[in-house]
Amino acid sequence: MDWGTELWDQFEVLERHTQWGLDLLDKYVKFVKERAEVEQAYAKQLRSLVKKYLPKRPTKDDPEVKFSQQQSFVQLLQEVNDFAGQRELVAESLGIRVCLELAKYSQEMKQERKMHFQEGRRAQQQLENGFKQLETSKRKFERDCREAEKAAHTAERLDQDINATKADVEKAKQQAHLRNHMAEESKNEYAAQLQRFNRDQAHFYFSQMPQIFDKLQDMDERRATRLGAGYGLLAEAELQVVPIIGKCLEGMKVAAESVDAKNDSQVLIELHKSGFARPGDLEFEDFSQVMNRVPSDSSLGTPDGRPELRAASSRSRAKRWPFGKKNKPRPPSLSLLGGHLPSTLSDGPPSPRSGRDPLAILSEISKAVKPRLASFRSLRGGRGTVVTEDFSHLPPEQQRKRLQQQLEERNRELQKEEDQREALKKMKDVYEKTPQMGDPASLEPRIAETLGNIERLKLEVQKYEAWLAEAESRVLSNRGDSLSRHSRPPDPPATAPPDSSSSSNNSGSQDNKESSEEPPSEEGQDTPIYTEFDEDFEEPASPIGQCVAIYQFEGSSEGTISMSEGEDLSLMEEDKGDGWTRVRRKQGGEGYVPTSYLRVTLN
Repeated sequence: MDWGTELWDQFEVLERHTQWGLDLLDKYVKFVKERAEVEQAYAKQLRSLVKKYLPKRPTKDDPEVKFSQQQSFVQLLQEVNDFAGQRELVAESLGIRVCLELAKYSQEMKQERKMHFQEGRRAQQQLENGFKQLETSKRKFERDCREAEKAAHTAERLDQDINATKADVEKAKQQAHLRNHMAEESKNEYAAQLQRFNRDQAHFYFSQMPQIFDKLQDMDERRATRLGAGYGLLAEAELQVVPIIGKCLEGMKVAAESVDAKNDSQVLIELHKSGFARPGDLEFEDFSQVMNRVPSDSSLGTPDGRPELRAASSRSRAKRWPFGKKNKPRPPSLSLLGGHLPSTLSDGPPSPRSGRDPLAILSEISKAVKPRLASFRSLRGGRGTVVTEDFSHLPPEQQRKRLQQQLEERNRELQKEEDQREALKKMKDVYEKTPQMGDPASLEPRIAETLGNIERLKLEVQKYEAWLAEAESRVLSNRGDSLSRHSRPPDPPATAPPDSSSSSNNSGSQDNKESSEEPPSEEGQDTPIYTEFDEDFEEPASPIGQCVAIYQFEGSSEGTISMSEGEDLSLMEEDKGDGWTRVRRKQGGEGYVPTSYLRVTLN
């Protein structure tokens, strides 16, 4: 079924229908255009949102980027940015494949429709003109027939009239004959015009207009097919980005699953671990010396007249302050405060040879070793901190890491310069063998520059290696102090280690014999009123859990212990945040091992 057969008389209907189809095509193009603008605005807003929340500092300068939470958030933002890019692709595809192409196709359809209807209107106009000519010849034939009949009646009336002359009768007959001839000509003309009109009308309704209607039908069907394809392009543009959008969503899920709280805690330790040893116990400051003074101004001691040097001897220990930029200096010795170390403070009663008042000496000692309360504000340093090349302004552990980074960078630069030097040498050899390729002398400045850079970098590598070795020794020293202070050996040593006062005991033994006749065995029985509590003598603790060694560890530094892979150990003390755990072996022996080398099970 086609329009030319079934709708041969619906010219106006077809005109309205084809116009409606083109209007629908234009409406869809306008819809897709606005849809593309919405997608473009959506993508732009997403990109602005991502840009707003992306880190402003470079990645290498941002310590927060080392945390898995921050990394996952940045990855999430990148996936959202990629998602916005896919929305831009959708908008671009809709704008090019739908809006531009369909708009161009709509213009072509409008021109074709106009041409077909102009052809139809010309055919209608021709048929109307033929009908008008037919009507004209018909009216002329009718008029000539009436005139011929009238002329015939006039001639017959005059022929029967006896009063009419013969000339009048002949004239009337000639007129009637002329009218009849004109009527015959009009008849023939009318018949010919009628035949021509009928032929044109048959051609119009059975051939010409059906062809035009069929062309309009084909045009409209092609338009509808193209419009349906345009509908499909809307969905196809979405389907093309679905796989990439799916990958973006999978990336978001992976980013969410990659958050590792334990690892972030370890990263925080690595970033901010200072490497300082924990502060020791504060020393007892005795202000009761005035009350305990004997009547003699040159004596200092306990109520029984014996001196107490425990606080003074404890100063010989290495005390370092962990919250400052540098280790706390040792307190000045007695020799610096009072010149010659009096034998009074060495082993026995005050010597009459001492030139200074022992109370004054003790006051100076108290001022020199007066402890300072820990302040966590000093960990951050002041705003006016001077950044040094060896990073000595940083805590030991951070200084070691920064030096290690600088050393690795210098080694990379050195390797790059050496590779460049080798390349220049090869190029120089090629130029020497093939002079037309270049002048070997032109490479000498670059080779010299490269050699200068290599020498400079080697010096810097040596410098950073020396600084790094010093920083590592400082870290190990602090770690050894911390481990020794927190260790609890089951069998404490029977005798205390010798201190700096032993030398003065030998030199002043004669004075001590003269000034004190008390037997040495009584020294251990007297207890001073300011006795210092020593944390090194505690009862061995019971295990708080079990652990298994995941890796082998060689305990080479002080306070550590060796272990083999898969060995079962007893957990004596948990990690206090410095990365070390105290364990006990079944064969005996107790010490610290790295926490990351263990799989711990608490009781």
